[in-house]
This record gives sequence, structure tokens and C-alpha cells, in this order.
Amino acid sequence: MQTAGKAGAFILGAFIFVGLSALGYLLGDAAIEFKQYDRSVTVKGLSEREYDANVVIWPIQFSAAGNDLESLYDLLEENTSKIRTFLVTNGIGVEEVTFSSPAITDKSAQQYGNNARPEFRYTAFQTVTVYSKNIHSVRSLMGSLSALGKQGIVFTGGNYESQTEYIFTRLNEVKPEMIEEATTKAREVAEKFASDSQSRLGKIKRASQGQFSITARDKNNPHIKKVRVVSTVEYYLSD
Repeated sequence: MQTAGKAGAFILGAFIFVGLSALGYLLGDAAIEFKQYDRSVTVKGLSEREYDANVVIWPIQFSAAGNDLESLYDLLEENTSKIRTFLVTNGIGVEEVTFSSPAITDKSAQQYGNNARPEFRYTAFQTVTVYSKNIHSVRSLMGSLSALGKQGIVFTGGNYESQTEYIFTRLNEVKPEMIEEATTKAREVAEKFASDSQSRLGKIKRASQGQFSITARDKNNPHIKKVRVVSTVEYYLSD
């Protein structure tokens, strides 16, 4: 009876050993298969295009000086009227022209290190702003302000407030095509990688769309915009 019990225990132990060995093999094989399935490649696709800006903001800033404040305001109004007439006569819509409040500086109220009196007590700056979608007409007028300069208007420039700004507002219209192009180029890169590594390209594991950037093509052509986006896509690979 004792011998039979030992034999039964031995057989049971043998079955447990075989079962654990088989389970270990299956788990190991599953781990290998999972690792192979998890193989992937991450690629980037670029879409870059050029578009004309469709809005221009053109600030026209001029200055004036004098010792009588009332006369100075009259001069500002006169010069502003001349600029408005010039713009409208040359095809700019009345609704596209706006005026800011003049900035007046009283030099007698400022502190100086010497007692020298300025020639003019008051200086003033006025800005006339053109906001237009007719970029061609606006750009053609920019070089014609000398005609107003000959009438005694002193234009100022070179500071941040007087810089012309070109805007591209059609991004939502071009987004779908550019995203499609970026994704297509990413897949081409992934397919080349898969071919070189003797693998097959699988489904997309994850994808992310980069931010769109809009910049001037170059400093001499700020009205031409370069629109750019990079898409990042991760694909599964298989043998």
C-alpha cells in the first residue's frame, strides 16, 4: 500500500512538472509574439506651402510740432484729412481707414539736465491705419507717400508701432489638404524603412498633428507667407 502511494505521488509530480513546463513554454512563446507585435517605427511628414497674405494692416504715422496747442491740433486734423483724401482717391475704402487719438508731449513739463529751452514746446504724433484685403493697391501706395511729404507732412517710421503687418487668415481652408499631405509623406518614409528592414508596415499605432506655423517667406517679401506643419505617426511593424 505504501509503495502504491509513492508511485501515485510520483506520477502526480510528473504531471505537474510537465504541466508547468508546457505553461512556461506557452507563456514564453506568447511573450515573443507580443514583443514582435509591439515592434513599431515613428516617422515625421512635412507639408510646407506658400500663400499670399490676404489682409494688410498699414499704420501711417506722422508728427508735428508747435508752441500753440490749439494750432497744433488744427495742423493734425489738416494733415489727417490730406492723408485720408489721398488714400480714398487711390482706391482705399473709407471704411478701411481709421484714426487714433493724437499723442501730445509737453516738453516744458519734462525735466532736463540743463536750462536750454526747446524750439517747440509741443510735439504730436498721429497714426492713420489702413486695414484692407486689397493688398496690391495698398502696396502700390506705400511708395507714393512722398507726394504728401511735399505738402509738409512729416512721416515717421522705424519703430514697432509703424510697422506694416501682413496676415494670412485662410488657415482653416488649407489645413485638411496640408494634414493629408504631411500624413502621406510620413507613410512613404515608414514604408521605405519597413522595406529596408525587411518588415511589413502595419496599422497606425498613434499619430499626432504638430502645430501650424505661419511666417514670412523672407524679410523682403513679408506679404508672402510660408505655412508649415509636421505630422508625427507611429506604425506597427511585422515580419
